[in-house]
Amino acid sequence: MLGAQIREQRASHPLIVMDQNLAQRGLQERIAEILASEGIKHTVYDKVEPEPPIEHADEGARIAVKNQCDIVVGIGGGSVMDTAKAIAVLAANKGSATDYLGLNKVPKAGLPKIMIPTTAGTGSEVTFTAVFIRKNLKKKEGINSPYLYPELALLDPELTVSLPPAVTAQTGLDALCHAIESYTSINASPMSEMFSLQAISLISANLRTCVHNGGDISARENMLLGSLYAGIGLANAGVTAVHSLSYPLGGGFGVGHGLANTILLAPVMTYNLPGALEKFADVAEAMGECTDGLPVREVAYLAVDAVEALIEDCGITSKMKDFGVKEEDFPALADVAATVARPLENNPRKITKEDMIAIYAEAF
Repeated sequence: MLGAQIREQRASHPLIVMDQNLAQRGLQERIAEILASEGIKHTVYDKVEPEPPIEHADEGARIAVKNQCDIVVGIGGGSVMDTAKAIAVLAANKGSATDYLGLNKVPKAGLPKIMIPTTAGTGSEVTFTAVFIRKNLKKKEGINSPYLYPELALLDPELTVSLPPAVTAQTGLDALCHAIESYTSINASPMSEMFSLQAISLISANLRTCVHNGGDISARENMLLGSLYAGIGLANAGVTAVHSLSYPLGGGFGVGHGLANTILLAPVMTYNLPGALEKFADVAEAMGECTDGLPVREVAYLAVDAVEALIEDCGITSKMKDFGVKEEDFPALADVAATVARPLENNPRKITKEDMIAIYAEAF
């Protein structure tokens, strides 16, 4: 199927982007066999790290150009897919990845892109964003452009079955975060709300099973769909303050993206409740909470309870202090979070630096 889809994009020499973990698990050999059986020559870039430094995008693009690759296939989690999307853009545009950080700075389309997620979490297979660590600045920044949208996403739940419980939990809760944030974003529309709410329902109904009984292929399939739907919601409505506050935890303290979002999700929801009571009530209902006869405010608060219960059931107990964050770091974290402006603009409740410090304190 992969070979047919590559040819469907009028391409003949893919750059396969993955990480060392997948390569060592035999996936690189499996892909090579599939492509060889269909007479397709390929090149591999397998250096992608979790929370990838932006230099990976430039390195991968140089390899793509050197080997005259005409399509990019990203196989992996969000870090791999973000890197693959950026490589595809850089291979057809001059300059380096840092030139295109921000919104709509990519001048023209890149190489075609096929994304094959191996985690159910980021939704990167359907979004226009690629996020990287800038190690010298100790911060995360992203390339945001319609040219990053993949031409095709292939979802295979078999690729997610071997994920360890902790990775399954963190990536799945990242997807839930995308769904809740996009549903409550002030830029949400009837279309994005449909995808976001369905994602909330699928994730909350299936994540526990995937964490504790990872071989359940039906649950794994539902999680992939939930992650994809959350990605569509994110791409159309944007995320909110959770992402702004989580970025400096990743850039400055090495906290993985999904885990950073998980730590901050319930505290930010609690803060945002007064700005979107009815929407958070919808979240509670989508997560299966019993809401009959309750006033909307009580139902809305049940959404926070449901999220906290799901996080607990998935075995995540981490707090910010576990990663070396100190209380005196809160003002500096808030200053960095304030520079991640677009999610804050989407937030259903206005948020100040003092509010961010209070949220960090709650998640500490």
